[in-house]
Amino acid sequence: MVRKFAQIITLILHPVLLPTLGFFLLLNSGFYFSFVNWEAKRLLLLVVLFSTAILPLLSMSILAINPRFKLSFETGSQRALPLLFSSVFYYMGYLLLNRLNAFPILKIVMIASVMVILGLLLASLKWKISSHMAALGGLTGVMLALSFRTGVYPLWGIITVIIASGLTGTARLYLEKNKLWHLEAGYALGFTFLYLTIYFI
Repeated sequence: MVRKFAQIITLILHPVLLPTLGFFLLLNSGFYFSFVNWEAKRLLLLVVLFSTAILPLLSMSILAINPRFKLSFETGSQRALPLLFSSVFYYMGYLLLNRLNAFPILKIVMIASVMVILGLLLASLKWKISSHMAALGGLTGVMLALSFRTGVYPLWGIITVIIASGLTGTARLYLEKNKLWHLEAGYALGFTFLYLTIYFI
């Protein structure tokens, strides 16, 4: 039962889904850009879903046709190519948001996420840093940096992200998918990049 719950948490809070969930949270958090109408929000979410989830999943499906390619992502070489593709697709998402004249802060979040993925790519050549925690660390960094910059404190949103981070880290440890330092390094990487970028740019 506990193992099943851990697997569900890992699946729901997967790095492929977290950008869309994160943007949904940001667009309903009370920050200044969250007051746009639902049609605008839906379009933004579709762009994020397309570039950060659908395209990466399609690329993985195509790669999986090759019997030499394994979807286990246990080694750095197995993770490098998907991360490289993801960075390209995230950048495409940034370009699409730019075409839509989205709020600059949302575009900054997307381009900073590209930098996090590239950081994960370089690190993954030697270590198995957790991409789950990098995504959650990044989202935590965005929420806190925006709060300090704007003076708006969506307490429920911040608490939600922190609880999600704790649950995901615990699930990854329970499932023996990562060691503790993998989780810490991933969270620190995502948090540092996103927090510093959003707060100072």
